[in-house]
Amino acid sequence: MNVKLKVLTAGVLFFTGQAAMAQKDSTKTQNIEEVVVVAYGTQKKSTLTGANVQIGAKEIEDRPISNVLQALDGAGAGIQIAAGSGQPGDGISIRIRGAGSFSVTSDPLIVVDGTPFPGNLNSINPNDIESLNVLKDAASTSLYGSAAANGVILITTKRGKKNSSKVTLNTSTGIIGRFVQEYDRVKPADYYVLAWEAMRNGRRTSVPAEGLAASNAWASTNLIPGNLKTNVYNVPNNQLVVNGVLSPGAQLKYDDFDWADALMGVGVRQDHNLSYSGGNDKSTFYSSINYLKEEGYVIKSDFERIGLRVNMDSQVKSWLKLGTSLNGSVSSGSNAVDGVSSNASFINPFRWTRTMGPIYSPYQHDPVTGARLYDSNGEVLYDAGALRGTGAASGRNVVWETLLNENITNTYNLQGSAYAEFKLLPELTFRTNGAYNFRGTYNKTFTNTEIGDAIGIGAASRDTYLRRDYTFNQLLTYDRVIGNHGFTVLAGHENSEYKFDNLYGYKRNQSIVGSYEFGGFVDNTTLDSRFSNRTKESWFGRLNYNFMEKYLLESSIRWDASSRFATDVRWASFWSAGAGWVISKENFISNVKSIDFLKLRGSYGEVGNDALDSWFAYQSLFDLGFNNGAEPGIRLGVVADPTVSWETKAQSDVALEFELFNRRVRGTLEYYSTETKDMLFPTKTPLNAGIPGNSIETNIGNVTNKGYEITLSADVIKNQNIKWTVNAYGTSYKNELTKLPQDEIINGSKKLMVGKDLYAFWLKTWYGVDPSDGAALYVLDQNAYPDLTAADVRTVNGTLVTTRQVKAKYEYQGSAIPDFFGNVSTTLNIKNWELSGALNYQFGGKIYDANYAAIMEAYPQGGATHTDMLDRWTTPGQITNVPILNATTASDSNAGSSRWLVDASYVMLRNASLGYNFNKEVIKSVGISSLKLFVSGENLWLSSKRKGLEPYQSFNGTVSNRYSPSRIVTFGLSTTF
Repeated sequence: MNVKLKVLTAGVLFFTGQAAMAQKDSTKTQNIEEVVVVAYGTQKKSTLTGANVQIGAKEIEDRPISNVLQALDGAGAGIQIAAGSGQPGDGISIRIRGAGSFSVTSDPLIVVDGTPFPGNLNSINPNDIESLNVLKDAASTSLYGSAAANGVILITTKRGKKNSSKVTLNTSTGIIGRFVQEYDRVKPADYYVLAWEAMRNGRRTSVPAEGLAASNAWASTNLIPGNLKTNVYNVPNNQLVVNGVLSPGAQLKYDDFDWADALMGVGVRQDHNLSYSGGNDKSTFYSSINYLKEEGYVIKSDFERIGLRVNMDSQVKSWLKLGTSLNGSVSSGSNAVDGVSSNASFINPFRWTRTMGPIYSPYQHDPVTGARLYDSNGEVLYDAGALRGTGAASGRNVVWETLLNENITNTYNLQGSAYAEFKLLPELTFRTNGAYNFRGTYNKTFTNTEIGDAIGIGAASRDTYLRRDYTFNQLLTYDRVIGNHGFTVLAGHENSEYKFDNLYGYKRNQSIVGSYEFGGFVDNTTLDSRFSNRTKESWFGRLNYNFMEKYLLESSIRWDASSRFATDVRWASFWSAGAGWVISKENFISNVKSIDFLKLRGSYGEVGNDALDSWFAYQSLFDLGFNNGAEPGIRLGVVADPTVSWETKAQSDVALEFELFNRRVRGTLEYYSTETKDMLFPTKTPLNAGIPGNSIETNIGNVTNKGYEITLSADVIKNQNIKWTVNAYGTSYKNELTKLPQDEIINGSKKLMVGKDLYAFWLKTWYGVDPSDGAALYVLDQNAYPDLTAADVRTVNGTLVTTRQVKAKYEYQGSAIPDFFGNVSTTLNIKNWELSGALNYQFGGKIYDANYAAIMEAYPQGGATHTDMLDRWTTPGQITNVPILNATTASDSNAGSSRWLVDASYVMLRNASLGYNFNKEVIKSVGISSLKLFVSGENLWLSSKRKGLEPYQSFNGTVSNRYSPSRIVTFGLSTTF
């Protein structure tokens, strides 16, 4: 074989040349052989028996991302994304081939430069990334054993190249705004009328003997003092709405009711990267420095990072190679309330701006003239909300509180690794790696004295986390070709330890205005600390065999021990076996000119999951700190099953890979099936057993995921001046519970049962609106409520229904799992110009839109109202899906039910960029090797079933009032010296 080495990097090899295969037409031989990163090494892509998706540096180099994982959005089939929040620095949530667990995390394992990485990936500069590899099946992941049940993401950073020297500067500046638009809500004029109507109709229901005119007059009299409290028009309270009509002469005294306008705007993003790499015959190096400043579109939310990386490799002797990597970063961020863990918080800016009635202003106004009021220093005065309805958070003001409160997190990251590689024989290599990760976070909060949770006293907290882990492994690799037979044998040992320290303090009663440190507060309310650690040890091996790189066999095994489990169940084995057949190397297909490469591969194996919340899963634990004055006190916190152990996932996979028409068309068709066995579930215990939570986590439960994946790529046009490439990915899968510890488990809006999936909605069945009187109707549950009154039951179109939501029938209402999802991307190169874009899509699946439900209340009492309420029932015979506004029956109209489920289908322009590469002949005179100008955007366009909806917010089909994703548009340049 005559082979010329063309490019060598830290994870990607390209070979050019020609393989002389007697049985193969030379025109069929691959001219470019890609070598991709695999577990503990690299391997020719054509010889893989597993599913490995690779994303190179070019795919992410112009994208304005602050977290490496964002590059995986739309990266390949089988990768499902729940978009990250707009909080600067946040990443995304990823599922690889579905959800395989209930109590244990379904997040994939992250491996950076060969060692597991438990830190936050916003500490790594995306410009330092050479490649990302997503390992999806057992053949690819089994060498990571007990941590690989949810797939593995390998991140490889850039290294230097021999006999070269290069300086690269990448710099960009952009703007950040809100991406997902807000729900449509009514304005003041309609709002007062709707509230009046609900009150009048409620009066007619509660006092049926009263005449219509009297009920109308009652609603007009009580609309302001008895409900909404505030009148923003220039007419008397009792004349504002008369007989359901806003006073014709009413004019607004002021019009600054948009709370979002005071909280949200446009942020600026700056990203500057400088790298220097190169080397001589024996040593190479790569170094970089990065500065990122990202201002969120919500006030007082930002992320700032300074990072430094140095990677070095040196061939010290012909038999010894040494290398090291060092990455350090310091980041600081002001944190807006993101809403994920504080959905209903009064200081959640998204909940507040979404649900605040359109008649309340953040500011104080003169009650007569409507003029905005200011203090003696000319500072605007904020309204504390004494005159608001019960649904409008009286006594709070999110703008005022956001400006006065502080929530800042400083993070310090250090990752270091080193290796030594010994060439014991030409075909035998020993390599040892050591890695250490440190991550320290320091969160500071201050809650003001003027309004809110600490009014009159003030409060401060300090929360410090120290996370340290090390990994040490030894790898022995035997790689040899004997005739037509190729062998690669890997044997390894690995041990790791993770340590976690936390110190939390909270003090109240501020003594000095302007002093936010603990010394400025009087009362020690809370002071607590924790320490935890876990250890893991592993032995593993892998055998790869190929005959003429046509028949492929691969097997691996790993033994893991985790300190999370008791000694007698601590060790477990995980394994895989894979096979491949490169059909295109067979004689019978060599003359088919349209086929350049054709491979059939399959694998089966078992991997595990030990990523439980508890560090001591097998131990019953007591909670400390429940003291009675000076007397110490503890209480039982957790009762554990001492035999609890790993969840195990059995995986099978079969795929057909192809390259056609001189490699102009490429693709993969793949089917997979997984079964998670011994899933951890909270097994119920009797109420009188005295067990906290009335449950014990036990290995009892199985779930399967079965799906199809398709990957297609085509060079539509390919000539000297134009290249147009289109890529498409698609995935469809089904999830099914096959074993449970009990008949059913109610989990929020879901009910888990054998034969159903983890994300199957279990809700009251909404039937619609009765045209005769506008009542909300639900399908009646006759079996659960046999003693029914005539008022409980109606028959509509032959169906027994009820207006009493408490007697509605619960049924399965579909699943959050989509029918089909994926990505379509394209790149068009015309001479020096480059245009690229990517669309994410999802078809099918359900999402429970609780945010929409919150603004469809049938009795406005200060909360916002969606414009859909303008379609409410008002007249007998009217056909509508919005019930009558009625203060008395509102709780039945707005009950949780299938009414709030909506199709989760969407299409989104995830990213796009336009770049221009200057001719090298033009710029070389000034010492520049390459120069590119570009404009790039993230989250540019969305089409979904409802304006305001985030259909990709979560995997389980629920939404929250969270910091919705940002739209980012940047302008930048990339140049090499």
